Amino acid sequence: MNVLPLRVFSFIASLSISAFATLAAQTVKSPAPPQPLLMPPSIEAPVDQPYASPVQLDVDLTNVTDRVAHVREQIPVQRNARELVLLYPQWIPGAHSPIGPISRIAGIVVTVDGRRVQWIRDQINVYAFHIPLGTAARTVELTFDYLSPIKPAEGRIEWSDAMVDLAWNEVAMYPAGFFSRHIPFDVSVKLPQGWKHATALETASEEGSTVKFKRTTLNTLVDSPLYAGVHFKRVDLSPSPADIVRLNVFADDEKDLEISPDALEKHKNLAIEADKLYQSHHYDHYDFLLLLSSIVGGVGLEHHQSSEDGSRPNYFTEWDRGNLRSDLLPHEYTHSWNGKFRRPAGLWTPNFNVPMRDDLLWVYEGMTQYWGSVLAARSGIRTAEQARYVFARVAAGFEVSPGRDWRPLVDTTNQPTVSQRRPMSWGSWQLGENYYTEGQLIWLDADTKIRELTSGRKSLDDFAAEFLGEFNGSFVTSTYDLPDIVKILNTIAPYDWMRFFRDRVYALHPAVPIDGITNGGYKLVYSDKIPTWLTRTETAVGGDDFSTSLGFSVGSPRGGPAAGSPSNALSSVLWNSPAFKAGITPDMLIISVNGKAYEAKVLRDAIIEAEHSRRPIELQFRRGEEYKSFSIPYYGGLRIPSLERVDGTPDRLDEILAPSKRPLPAM
Repeated sequence: MNVLPLRVFSFIASLSISAFATLAAQTVKSPAPPQPLLMPPSIEAPVDQPYASPVQLDVDLTNVTDRVAHVREQIPVQRNARELVLLYPQWIPGAHSPIGPISRIAGIVVTVDGRRVQWIRDQINVYAFHIPLGTAARTVELTFDYLSPIKPAEGRIEWSDAMVDLAWNEVAMYPAGFFSRHIPFDVSVKLPQGWKHATALETASEEGSTVKFKRTTLNTLVDSPLYAGVHFKRVDLSPSPADIVRLNVFADDEKDLEISPDALEKHKNLAIEADKLYQSHHYDHYDFLLLLSSIVGGVGLEHHQSSEDGSRPNYFTEWDRGNLRSDLLPHEYTHSWNGKFRRPAGLWTPNFNVPMRDDLLWVYEGMTQYWGSVLAARSGIRTAEQARYVFARVAAGFEVSPGRDWRPLVDTTNQPTVSQRRPMSWGSWQLGENYYTEGQLIWLDADTKIRELTSGRKSLDDFAAEFLGEFNGSFVTSTYDLPDIVKILNTIAPYDWMRFFRDRVYALHPAVPIDGITNGGYKLVYSDKIPTWLTRTETAVGGDDFSTSLGFSVGSPRGGPAAGSPSNALSSVLWNSPAFKAGITPDMLIISVNGKAYEAKVLRDAIIEAEHSRRPIELQFRRGEEYKSFSIPYYGGLRIPSLERVDGTPDRLDEILAPSKRPLPAM
């Protein structure tokens, strides 16, 4: 047994605790504090110069069962290059956020002049791939698979046994260091046997089920998606021989392609009214790509010469039922002028991996939302009554959305990047992408203000022709900023437009933005009366809305964010609403109302009965495996919003919604 010498023991015992700790610290060695690693060199910035030679892109869509696109690219190499950096598109135009679906890429194999080499993903930018080259390298060949979602939980369904929505940005990589407009592409696609296709790209040849397209640039390719499928119909909507507009419809079933004369006439009117409004067009031909499906997810995405659109299967066959999303085609069509031709400077980028700046989305999307609603009414796709109801519903939604107490409209333009468009539990508090609908009301306000200032001689139509109609026939994007908008508005109707937008967009504005409605000769009112057309519409598209009364919505419009959920699932609960205060949450299923099985009519009747009896409404919900009952003392009625005409005021809103009296432009 080892024993400490007495003198050592005595020495240790004489030390204070603090002195002993100091001695111990002096005898223990510690590593130097960590320092950050140096960042690797950044990816080469794009420059405005041509790429060496065309990239060959071949896409095979025949694996319908597994929903897998097989991709092969041949990429010429710049002379004496030691490395090729390939980019997978990240910032997708129209998505306004960095959501390029790189997680769906698999099986990447690279060869250089026939010899396999190992690619290296960039340490910082996961959308960039480094390919080592020899000094004499000439061609890089790249193969990979794009794994399209099979289940809704994986993302929007793009593919079924009957159709596919192919976005080229999902199946292409491209060389870093160049503007996308200077990278030429030769593209082919192999379709399942017997499938038809539609795209704004020009066809070079068809051999069997393989389609080759004329050479194009990367920016045009990404801007020209392809729809293909078994059940297909093309309809001509052209306002004139000089303005070619086509409606390309793909459906789950052949019977869904039947278009009534009334529906056809109103879609033709859309192209006519757009020409009258914008007094121009900026495409060789325009192709609406419309899918009607209960399987493939609904979509609305703008492109310069086409649009990706999706609706319910009975969009045409039950046309008389209407649709609250019936402004989809007018909205996306407007983007050909506002968004694709005229674009906020911060939303134009030299390639698809340079970040976008979204601060003018209230113009890009908000003004487009406004013109989409107006064109839907002018063409007859919506009735004037339906159009007024939509404005009323938007305004009423703001009355029950307390998020406007803390978040200015301009900050919601950051939402696509903040949330990357993932669903939110409390949208009325977070606000989401308010720039669409609140922007719509702001541009209505601007329209009625111009009409007031000029005693009806001018309107926002004049601004649209001046702002969006310049350089008629040009495909080259023309960028703008807020002073450009203010300058043109002042040529139409002098006013302090900068302050007008600063107060409504950039300052906190909790008050409901209804000035355009008021100045249009109407007021927002509520009642228990449900328009007959609205009942038909809800039956056709799904979803029951009680947001302005109890404060929740049930179900989801077909193709909406909760598509595939049970029909009695809540799709939203509004913050601080009666339902919220009772403890109801958006993950519940509504089971019964006052002891009766839930149906929309049963709940509506209960709300009206409570308004008179002053007895609480008894609701039962299911949350997971647990059943919960709530007694809600709500007596305010259904509060169905509508616009009521104010006698003795100028009827500007109905003038806005009426078909244009302008002649068609000579183009």
